[in-house]
Amino acid sequence: MISLKTPLRISLAPFLALLSSTLLTRGHNCPSSCLCPDHHTVDCQGQGLTRLPSPIPLDVRRLLLSDNWIPWIPSDFLVLYSDLVYLDLRNNSLSVLEPGTLSTSSRLVFLDLGSNNLTEIQSGTFVESRSLIKLRLGNNPYLSLVEEDGFLGLTSLRELELERNGLQGLDVGVLEPLTSLRVLRLEGNPWVCNCHFAKLFVWLTENCHKLPMGLQCSLPMDGSLMSLSLLSEASFRECRGYLSLTDILIVIFSGISVSVVAIIASFFLASMVHCFQRLGKAGQADEEEGND
Repeated sequence: MISLKTPLRISLAPFLALLSSTLLTRGHNCPSSCLCPDHHTVDCQGQGLTRLPSPIPLDVRRLLLSDNWIPWIPSDFLVLYSDLVYLDLRNNSLSVLEPGTLSTSSRLVFLDLGSNNLTEIQSGTFVESRSLIKLRLGNNPYLSLVEEDGFLGLTSLRELELERNGLQGLDVGVLEPLTSLRVLRLEGNPWVCNCHFAKLFVWLTENCHKLPMGLQCSLPMDGSLMSLSLLSEASFRECRGYLSLTDILIVIFSGISVSVVAIIASFFLASMVHCFQRLGKAGQADEEEGND
């Protein structure tokens, strides 16, 4: 009897160990409304969440939160999740991404913020995201502004998606820090081919190999759509003497400054001349008194 039971115990041991390990892994701080298929993945997709789930394992590497109703991310959200490399927040209700939210996400490689309600990308939003390789910001219909330093710090970024947003123009300075960029999606935005767009057009022409799809812009005269492939730098020749609002303000400020300096200098010279004249008259009076 003993010889028959012993092999059975031995054969069941690996199975029981595997089952115990699996149960422990699946129950490792997994949020109640989510799945944890492995020790480093939390899957909360399509659960109707209106806020971030809790508790999230501290060693999570893949966090899937797409297709929910999450309206915001606390600015200190990523402080505890230093191992996170993949964050999917696609198709939620995010309207603002506060600068500093990603300041501790030094290992984050993939970030999907597509199909939300973002309105702008503020300066410094990604300043510490040096490991980010792919950033999805497409299908945010209210996203109409990316500030000049909005993508500052994304030195490793290879793919940037900004398609089907509300962008009518984009400052070239926004794209210049992206030294590793290989793919840029900009199609589906309401681009306007005016003088504000002229510098971006030159950049897009020089980097057309990074654009997987063609772009269109509306002409300022009648609003008709024109493919960028049919335009050239000559199409913007009337913009060569064009001054932007910033340039105009600089010119005005410079003119006012020069005028103020000139007035001060004139007043100073007039005061000096007046002083010398008074000194001269006083010297003559003293000389006349001495002669008397």
